[in-house]
Amino acid sequence: MTPRSLIPVGRESKLPRHEPFEPFISLRREIDRVFDDLGRGFSWKTTATDLMPNTDVIESDKEIEITAELPGLQEKDVQVNVADNVLTIKGEKRAEKEEKDKNYRLVERSYGSFSRSVELPAGTDPDAIKASISNGVLKVVVPKPAPAQVKKVEIKSAA
Repeated sequence: MTPRSLIPVGRESKLPRHEPFEPFISLRREIDRVFDDLGRGFSWKTTATDLMPNTDVIESDKEIEITAELPGLQEKDVQVNVADNVLTIKGEKRAEKEEKDKNYRLVERSYGSFSRSVELPAGTDPDAIKASISNGVLKVVVPKPAPAQVKKVEIKSAA
């Protein structure tokens, strides 16, 4: 037995192979390429990161200021909750866009809820937190708690 006899007969052939479905396979590749190129400029899906509002947290000596961009939302669309020293901003974004032109009509809708949480310092008074929304920008001001007082405890001898 020679090593050449282990190779299948079809591989030794010098004749070009003819695939009967090759034109259809080429057409499928071309159509896929066209749709891939077409989709590059569009956002077909809304992802979780698209729904997350941009949030800034600024801390000063007296307060913590949390600003969240919520375009198109009003105070009835947003909730601000505090539990166990965690401030949570929740809401739902609903957007509908319609464009009309001579040659086309485009209608886009996106819906989804979001939630952002910020841990607050221990001892924060939830009743002192103030929140306001204006022009799609939510501003939450959290007064910082007074610094903990250190009290020296006198030690007595047990005799």
